[in-house]
Amino acid sequence: MENHDSDENAIHEDGHSSPIKPKKQTWWMKLGGGSLLIAALIHAVLFIAGGLWVYQVIYEAEKKVDFMPAGGGGGGERGAQTKVQQKKRQQITPSTNVKRVFAEGATSSYSIPDPGDSFGEMSALSSLGGGSMGGGGLGAGVGQGFGKGDGLGSGIGKGGGAGKLFGLIPETMRKRCSKDDRLQRLKENGGTPACEEAVLKGLRWLKANQSADGSWASDGYPVAMTGLALLAYFGHCETPASDEFGDSCLKGIVYLVNRGMKNNGMLASNLADAHWCYEHSIATYALGEALTFCKEMKLVVPNLSEVTQKAGQFIIDNQHKNGGWAYAYSTADNAHTDTSITGWHVQALKACSHTPIQFKGMQPTVNKALEFINNCQDESGGFGYASKASHTDYHTLTGVGMLANQMWGKGNRSEVRKGADYILKNSKFTYDDKYADLYGHYYESQAMMQLGGEYWEKYNLMFRDQVLKGQDTDGSWRVPGGGKEIRAVAPAFVQNKTYRTTLCILMLEVYYRFLSTDSGGRRHSGI
Repeated sequence: MENHDSDENAIHEDGHSSPIKPKKQTWWMKLGGGSLLIAALIHAVLFIAGGLWVYQVIYEAEKKVDFMPAGGGGGGERGAQTKVQQKKRQQITPSTNVKRVFAEGATSSYSIPDPGDSFGEMSALSSLGGGSMGGGGLGAGVGQGFGKGDGLGSGIGKGGGAGKLFGLIPETMRKRCSKDDRLQRLKENGGTPACEEAVLKGLRWLKANQSADGSWASDGYPVAMTGLALLAYFGHCETPASDEFGDSCLKGIVYLVNRGMKNNGMLASNLADAHWCYEHSIATYALGEALTFCKEMKLVVPNLSEVTQKAGQFIIDNQHKNGGWAYAYSTADNAHTDTSITGWHVQALKACSHTPIQFKGMQPTVNKALEFINNCQDESGGFGYASKASHTDYHTLTGVGMLANQMWGKGNRSEVRKGADYILKNSKFTYDDKYADLYGHYYESQAMMQLGGEYWEKYNLMFRDQVLKGQDTDGSWRVPGGGKEIRAVAPAFVQNKTYRTTLCILMLEVYYRFLSTDSGGRRHSGI
């Protein structure tokens, strides 16, 4: 008889059976023995292979990461090649005590270390217009910003993206920070290569003519002129991290912060001058943009946030009860308020609204300001100076009224449409004649660009070449008017070289400085 391992009893020679003792199982057998060993070996092989893949593919790609030049070089939404920035600037660290840095008469001291390839996570901004661009830390990613490619977050690197770097900056500001995108939109919006060349020449003139203290003071009103120069830099996405203009930009910011620290947030070269409200609002506008860029790029400028907060809140707290702002910030019943002063304050508050700072009473203040401005529009569609009446034969501040509404999401209002119709019918621009109101056209060019469509196309043909015509070989703009008095609110100001040069630079940056809202412009082609 055959014995089977499965038999429950064994048969002895005497014919009796006895139970077989079962084999004792070891712990290894209980765990699955050989099967477990095989599985473990397979997983180990896969783990090692995966580790080698990660090292060779992901980390190899990371080595190729570099920073997009903040001054405008780099990729575009069309995925162009990003130029490598030779200097990587991450953080501006004061090398002396902060209070000493901003002491009156002292020279501000700072250093810009080279931090290597570590950029760090961006801080979060709330309530920004424009949308975020998606992000992530260092690593390979598909660019959702200005292109696709391997790189920092979602697309800085060889694929030509800006990704996380400018991703949390409002889209209207962010778009100017991609060189390829900027040039493409320049072309699409009716600009020419000469426009970009003129802007760069103008910015280089500003850099060459900056005072040792960081201001632009040669022609007076240094706080206002410094604010305008910084806005011209920012309009081309030149920041303290820019290769060519970074040091100049930083010195200008430090100069304004120094002023604000001395005067408890009030920004002016002479607080006894009733016109200092212009300086304060223009400088606040510049610091608002500076803070937005610096916060998202991890650029630390001591006291920048504090001064911006005080300057912006001062504007809100000193609004006249009629909704405008007055000379010397008077709140008396007979104080002089006008659309020119108010326009700068509306722009300043918009820049402040893009920062992480929470300002008390921001929206009610803006609502009152827009109501004041719109009450200055007459039946023709033109916006007057201090009332519906015009101070000349043309309402030169019509662009102010339009832009103020557009900046705060009111571009579809009838006041804007009426203003655009008025400009197309009546506006003129001849650089060497009295129709060279640079101040009026600074506003009109932005407002008509915002509207888009045929409004912008027709206006652009009128103003573009005239602005280019006025530039001198050194990059500045010559005095307009051809010897005639300019038809403007304050015609004498064109004698200030920094003033006229910055206004012309800002006009030529209009093609990419802010996005066109196309507030119905292309729906109304029968103009």
